[in-house]
Amino acid sequence: MNKQTKLLPMMALAVIILLSACSKKSNTQGRYVPANATAAMLINGASLNEKLPWSEIKNNQWFAEMQQDTTLSAFTKKLLDNPENSGVNTKKDFILFYVTDTTGAYGSVQGTLTDAAKFKTALQEASKNGKETVADGYTYYTDDNTCVAYNKEKFFVSMELGDYNNLANVAPISMDSTTEPYVAPAKKVDVLAKTKALIAMAEDNTLAKNEKFSELMATKGDAHIWINAEYANNANSLGSMAAVVNLSKLYKGAISTATLNFDNGAINMDVKSYAGKEMTELYEKYSGGKIDKTMLQSIPSQNVAGLFAFNFKPEGVKAFVKLLNLDGMLNLGAAQAGFNLDDFVKANKGDILLAVTDLGKDSVTKQQDAKVLFAASIGDKPSFTKIIDAGKKYGAAVPPDMGKLINYNINDNYFAMSNDKNTTQSFLAGGTKANNAAFMDKILGSSFGGYANLQYIIKNIPTSNDTLDIAEQNLSLKMWDNVIINGGGYSNKSLSQHWEINLMDKSTNSLKQLNAYTGAMAIIEKKKAVVQAKFWNDTEVEVAPPVAERTIR
Repeated sequence: MNKQTKLLPMMALAVIILLSACSKKSNTQGRYVPANATAAMLINGASLNEKLPWSEIKNNQWFAEMQQDTTLSAFTKKLLDNPENSGVNTKKDFILFYVTDTTGAYGSVQGTLTDAAKFKTALQEASKNGKETVADGYTYYTDDNTCVAYNKEKFFVSMELGDYNNLANVAPISMDSTTEPYVAPAKKVDVLAKTKALIAMAEDNTLAKNEKFSELMATKGDAHIWINAEYANNANSLGSMAAVVNLSKLYKGAISTATLNFDNGAINMDVKSYAGKEMTELYEKYSGGKIDKTMLQSIPSQNVAGLFAFNFKPEGVKAFVKLLNLDGMLNLGAAQAGFNLDDFVKANKGDILLAVTDLGKDSVTKQQDAKVLFAASIGDKPSFTKIIDAGKKYGAAVPPDMGKLINYNINDNYFAMSNDKNTTQSFLAGGTKANNAAFMDKILGSSFGGYANLQYIIKNIPTSNDTLDIAEQNLSLKMWDNVIINGGGYSNKSLSQHWEINLMDKSTNSLKQLNAYTGAMAIIEKKKAVVQAKFWNDTEVEVAPPVAERTIR
């Protein structure tokens, strides 16, 4: 074998290693976000500035009134006129995160600078008592529980958030209401040391190399959100009970991500949920069902205020309970009622529906009222009957007046329960069998779905005859349409869901609409405060004369 031939395997191995390293997803946004961050958010400054320029915010009436506040300093007014007078580049990304660990809790805001000199002036205006030091190419400005570090290109603001790291510091609440629970003093976080450590942190200890965070950063959005449930729960002591029932299985490796977009006529959010090894195995084995279309179409009313529907595999519930070491406890309790977990699995086909319809006033009491329907699909009727009998056994303790409000029944396919007998019976009879509201197309085909008809709900919220209350209601009616949630699909080791908040104006981006709406609402609230203050000032409170001056008749 010649020398070149001997080198070929080594070259091939080197190429494989190189390609493998390049295939791993990385990002630049997480470079100064600790890997153990409990939560983080990236705000896309360029996108938000394009969708809502500062000039439009300044044209808002409430903003104009704020600028006229005579108590504001000249420098503050200068920043309100143009935030970039602070030296901060508002058209670049902003990163926010917070960490809860054994040393306490602190948060950080990071961004890019256009002018370090302007930024220094802004700091000195904001805090006259700050202490300035220079080290390793950064200027550090520290004041009480806040530290700001900056160089010519970027800035870091670190803030102490208090001691949220140990719930065990709170002693059990005494039955004696006069005794306050003991709370241990908060740990003092050295924000200067935290800021220096953050800047010097090795990249491997940040979210820059985290593939899930990289995937999040690769999605197009106005804002990105990262929540690590494992670190949140590791920082809090859940007591011995957590170990007994294996609660750690729920949050071990549990991460949620979300991408938020302010689109024309809607606020859209796409969410992904990741889990640890055991929970992921459950998802892989027991996910995949779809919402029961017949259940939705059997809702006996077109006036749907809101609903939630989902499909699950009953066998997955049993496996989940076993994973948490709760099967023995639950079987013991269920046995006293006359059934067990196996009966539950057999009884349920795996479809659940909760719907609220027909908002209005009760014809007798004249109080606000609504019809509420709960329904479940039946897998095995004899087993489901055992669960109903158990419900009857424990329902005997319910006060008679309350019991009259609950109407339930069963057929071969479904169990239904409502506060209205006609609703229960009509659902089991198939309802109109043609309830094809437009929102249903957006949730059918998913494992779970939710809907809220904001227009219908707002119209039925009781209001006084006060013109300002009516103005607020009309403003909300012009703004909000509905909320639709769907998802539950499992792929690429994650569960996904989609949220959309739909607005009445479909042609204008939702960020501009929110700016106009909140501004208009703020003006109305200010007017209400003036009216209320005038009312109290004009109202004379009658004070009883001293006892000695009272006349006894």
